[in-house]
Amino acid sequence: MNKISQIFSTLFFIGYVKWAPGTFGSLFSLIIIIFLHNIVHKNEFIILFVCILLMATICIKIYSKSVNKHDAKEIIIDEFLGIYLIIIFSYDLKIFNNEFVQILLILFFFRIFDILKPFPANWIDKNMKNSYGVILDDIVAGIYTIITLALINVFV
Repeated sequence: MNKISQIFSTLFFIGYVKWAPGTFGSLFSLIIIIFLHNIVHKNEFIILFVCILLMATICIKIYSKSVNKHDAKEIIIDEFLGIYLIIIFSYDLKIFNNEFVQILLILFFFRIFDILKPFPANWIDKNMKNSYGVILDDIVAGIYTIITLALINVFV
């Protein structure tokens, strides 16, 4: 189970990239999630998100215990979940007429919010020292990205 947890938590070892593993993981996630979004029904897409979320909480716990580290930098399944949430809420809306621009903005804003960790993400990151905390700060970054994209859509 440790090997499966490692593979899952590091997003098939992408988390071991030396420079900016979260950014590489986010980019890889976008590609995979958009592909998935285009081949499965919306309800199945959401059910798959819930399944991955549940599996991530278990795998992060197991992997973190095996490396004796909370929120190790190579754990990037949380970035995958944050991006996934954004696609659930914003991709169907076609917020921008240009899909490529929309994808770039999703990546840009998600990474900004994930790095800066505005409240409550910073509180979650500092106080929740478990797999839920690892995931929730990226979920918050995803929510802030969705809000930002919606505001851009309204005002631009």
